[in-house]
Amino acid sequence: MEILGTTLRVCVDDLDAAVVFYERLAGTTALRFERGGVQVAAVGCFLLMSGPEAELEVLRKVAATIAVKDVEEAAQVLTELGAHVVAGPVPTPAGRNLIAMHPDGVIYEYVDRNVTVQA
Repeated sequence: MEILGTTLRVCVDDLDAAVVFYERLAGTTALRFERGGVQVAAVGCFLLMSGPEAELEVLRKVAATIAVKDVEEAAQVLTELGAHVVAGPVPTPAGRNLIAMHPDGVIYEYVDRNVTVQA
């Protein structure tokens, strides 16, 4: 399994204010989208999230997002190493993801960019 990078997950109260700060910090423009009632902005290596507290409570349990070449391969390797795949792999607008709990109890999201276009 090849790890391509990581994204730090940050829950914020005011997404607009946070975006201004992180865009200046990272030197790049935010990519904004919504998922499950949560407003999200990807800025460099930061994933800013704002929304209902019940949704953010769940999102805070995920320590980081790890980009991999192939989520299916990641699921296989993680399982072989004793991790528990909690959810996925599932398709998302940007590719596929899964949520896994490592043997030490830490939860991570794994994502790839393998997008399947459906007709």
